[in-house]
Amino acid sequence: MTTQKSDLILERMMALHPKVIDLTLDRVWRLLDALGNPQDLMPPVIHIAGTNGKGSTQAMVRAGLEGAQKEVHAYTSPHLARFHERIRLAGTLISEPDLTDLLDRCYEANAGIDITYFEITTCAALLAFAETKADYTLLEVGLGGRLDATNVVSSPAATIITPVDLDHQAFLGDTIEEIAGEKAGILKRGVPAIIGPQKDAALDVIEAKINAVGAVPWIHGQHWHVSTERDRLIFQDETGLLDLPLPALPGPHQIQNAGAAIATLRTLGFDEIACLSAMTQPKWPARMQRLPLDGDIWLDGGHNPAAGAAIAQTLASQSDKPTTAICGMINTKDVAGFLNPIAPHLSALIAVTIPNEINAVPAQDIMSAAQSYNIDASQSEDFETAFQRAKESGHRILICGSLYLAGHVLRHFGLEDTAA
Repeated sequence: MTTQKSDLILERMMALHPKVIDLTLDRVWRLLDALGNPQDLMPPVIHIAGTNGKGSTQAMVRAGLEGAQKEVHAYTSPHLARFHERIRLAGTLISEPDLTDLLDRCYEANAGIDITYFEITTCAALLAFAETKADYTLLEVGLGGRLDATNVVSSPAATIITPVDLDHQAFLGDTIEEIAGEKAGILKRGVPAIIGPQKDAALDVIEAKINAVGAVPWIHGQHWHVSTERDRLIFQDETGLLDLPLPALPGPHQIQNAGAAIATLRTLGFDEIACLSAMTQPKWPARMQRLPLDGDIWLDGGHNPAAGAAIAQTLASQSDKPTTAICGMINTKDVAGFLNPIAPHLSALIAVTIPNEINAVPAQDIMSAAQSYNIDASQSEDFETAFQRAKESGHRILICGSLYLAGHVLRHFGLEDTAA
């Protein structure tokens, strides 16, 4: 891939990273102030937190809003093939000239002071959103919620918390309760709080936070319900019942994400046309994405135990065709916890070390973890060899374990455009 000017600026931004990672909004507030506080000038914001399903839920909300003829900004992370995927302006990925200009301005405004890569690039996104006309802004939390760089909007139009589970424990806490408390930090007084299905421990914390801040509850199982019946999605809230197609995004776990998206659209006053678009039009790459290649080949970037469970549900819902997984992971993730629910659905696994990632788990370690679950596991020196071996098996192929691996795969096959 040709190096672009934005890539060079992003490399300079990496060098600004503080020596010790501490979750705080101080650096973000300082830079936003230097930029003229763009967070106060954006179109109405829908803020999305949660452990799993944030991106899928955002994709469905965006599809619904665009189906209602609204122009929508969207911010998500990380990217797969190129940074531009993180910033969508009024429905279109940011252009290279616009991105370069924004990054230059933010780098200069920061004046060389310590700031994390995510913080300064988030500020760049907020500046882009403030300077481009649209009807709504979708902001996906990067890490946690309470101290995330996106949590700078005083009065969003709505907040969403998708299912909370264990992940990023080093930063968010070791228990579901602690992590839920961090996610609930996005809730605001008087703002609708759309809450997806939660474990009891997480829901207790979230409900307490809703009451403490005076948010408007819109909770799954209380204020809205979602289910399936005869290959249709059934959604019900206090305004009535919707009978819709199943989500275009594959996997049984997408039902709960669809429910949160529909609840959000209904809360904002949108009708059945928007909800229908939310089900039929969303695109979200590297989440059980079927690749346009010869064979039955799937790509998923999920990387924690809950994501493993979602993948397992999807595999269980498919045909009994044998599945070979190609798996690569990052060392901050729970390899065994991810593989545990998937193991019964695999015929074989080929472990790889994600290329060009200093935090990649060695293939040997992934292979050992898989073998502990009685998976027929081996390792490969590179993805290309692993893929050829998987193809020769004649099995369904699942490439999984990390968004970083997913990005490598899309670039390897020249499928960068599908990441948009």
